[in-house]
Amino acid sequence: MRYGGYAGRYIRVDLSSGSIGVLETPESLARDYVGGLGFGVRLLWDEVDERTDPLGPDNRLVIATGPLTGTLFPAAGRYQMAAKSPLTGIWGQSNSGGFFGPELKFAGYDMVVIQGRSERPVYLVIDDDEVRLADASHVWGKTTFETTDIVREDLGDETFKVMAIGPAGENLVRFAAVINDAGNAGGRTGMGAVMGSKKLKAIAVRGSRGVRVADDGAFMEVVDEAYEKLQVEWGEAVRETLTKYGTPNLVEAINAIGRMPVKNHWTGYWERADEIGGVAIRERYRVKQGSCYGCLVQCKYYVEVREGPFAGRYKGPEYEAIVSFGSSLLIDDLPAIFRANHLADALGMDSISLGMTIAWAMESWERGLLTAEDTGGLDLSWGNADSVIELIEKTAYREGFGGVIAEGSRRASQIIGRGTEKYAMHVKGLEISAQDGRAHQSSGLTHATAARGADHLTSLSCLEERGYERVAAERYGEDKVRELTDPLETKYKGWLVKDLEDLYAMGNSLIICWYEVGWPPVFYFDDMARALAAATGMEEYRDPRAIRIAAERIVTLRRMFNVREGLRRKDDTLPERFLREPMPTGPARGNVCRLDEMLDDYYRARGCDPETGVPTDETLRRLGLGDLAGRWR
Repeated sequence: MRYGGYAGRYIRVDLSSGSIGVLETPESLARDYVGGLGFGVRLLWDEVDERTDPLGPDNRLVIATGPLTGTLFPAAGRYQMAAKSPLTGIWGQSNSGGFFGPELKFAGYDMVVIQGRSERPVYLVIDDDEVRLADASHVWGKTTFETTDIVREDLGDETFKVMAIGPAGENLVRFAAVINDAGNAGGRTGMGAVMGSKKLKAIAVRGSRGVRVADDGAFMEVVDEAYEKLQVEWGEAVRETLTKYGTPNLVEAINAIGRMPVKNHWTGYWERADEIGGVAIRERYRVKQGSCYGCLVQCKYYVEVREGPFAGRYKGPEYEAIVSFGSSLLIDDLPAIFRANHLADALGMDSISLGMTIAWAMESWERGLLTAEDTGGLDLSWGNADSVIELIEKTAYREGFGGVIAEGSRRASQIIGRGTEKYAMHVKGLEISAQDGRAHQSSGLTHATAARGADHLTSLSCLEERGYERVAAERYGEDKVRELTDPLETKYKGWLVKDLEDLYAMGNSLIICWYEVGWPPVFYFDDMARALAAATGMEEYRDPRAIRIAAERIVTLRRMFNVREGLRRKDDTLPERFLREPMPTGPARGNVCRLDEMLDDYYRARGCDPETGVPTDETLRRLGLGDLAGRWR
């Protein structure tokens, strides 16, 4: 392949036969779908359909880099995974930071496509041109941390970058995660269960090649401009929030505007939030700072608990995990939250789905719909950290009531019944993350329409937070600023969510970190266009309109994946709590998410039929997807 920014080849592994092929990355794939998420969308559309069992051998797991991965562009160190989700049964994706993605690129590959199912546990070794399968029987049953260490010992080199599943993936916990570089999680939608179903324990990669860009001079100009934006325009804001505290700084900030989930999304404000926030962590427990590849934000951190039942040194939890194991369960004990997050990483589970499914169980317990007979004697009263820790371990091994939690909140509530379904806070089977659409209308729309379910990283807007009026005016016009920056206003939010959905899809295709795209809102389509053109030499992408079209194509084909699975407008909704139960406390008290006021605008902006939510034939043809026109109405 002649384009810069790409390795030009990819690996395809059939675990059923044990065959491994190194193939050329098609130029048409690179040109039309860019990389990362785009590659996953196109390949899954072509190779997976509505008859595919997510836990069967015919499912595909696509692990992809992008044309900026491993370059000097800021925070270009992530990789993207995509598969049909075992948790939701529809589109599944997850991405992760650390160093695994760049290392795959340094080895000379744009992506790895896994299919089939091995008869015995194996792991994949990628060492530049050497690609082979190795026996993993001795690491089957090990934690993700143990697996990483043992695989490196096997290979005789601790510089190998390893992604691995833990016992949860082996036991097909439906929200099992993939953990790379000892603590970076590809968490959502059950990619770890896909690996477990295929008996693939890990992938280890070592690369010695650099990443070639098309125009070194032009690319370095783009890089310099990007760092200037980060350091000068947004530098102080980043240093005083993400760099200083990591994502836990969001606990205080989001709680203050009343959109932090508390008690299974019952409300969005908690008087004890400061006990689990960024300041408390930094002052009492933080001992070290960390970073992913090529990132000056450095939001990672490590903590140490020096005494008590949860003593130890841990990788610090992100905001989402603090909410999942903290405010959502009414636990204000930081050492317990650290331990819960550590277990989720070690055993290989998505902290959001895990914590929110336990929150469903706790509310069901409080309301008398779940009993000690159901839980095997576990007391699931709010705030019971000891029971939560025990239940996390049981979930990974599907022991007792843990086997119910392992199914995720939608299936778990269907198993128990008795009206507990009402308290399962999910969209399309994916547990709702740490935002609340009653306090932030556009996040409610984001959760409702996102392809993988309740997903804040599909299009979450921060423009409604203080200080972003200038950005809103520059992007969308002065006349729209008041409505766009009001979190309780629904006007223009359908168009905003559509625009940001395209922006995030391109960010996940290039692939760069969300914090350079979403919060603060640093890079926009024009920045991405210049970076993509300079890296690859695809001159048409110098025009931001071209990169917008590519992003729309990726998002529309991803939506069509779910349409083919039978999803329609009725599925773009939220639990009754958000639509009909006014926020009971906090700054957003009295509000519900007025979803219907935004959905029609979203569908019009997205080029979908407002009655069905299906992309129109005109939209499909405009995006080069005309072969899908007239189908799946």
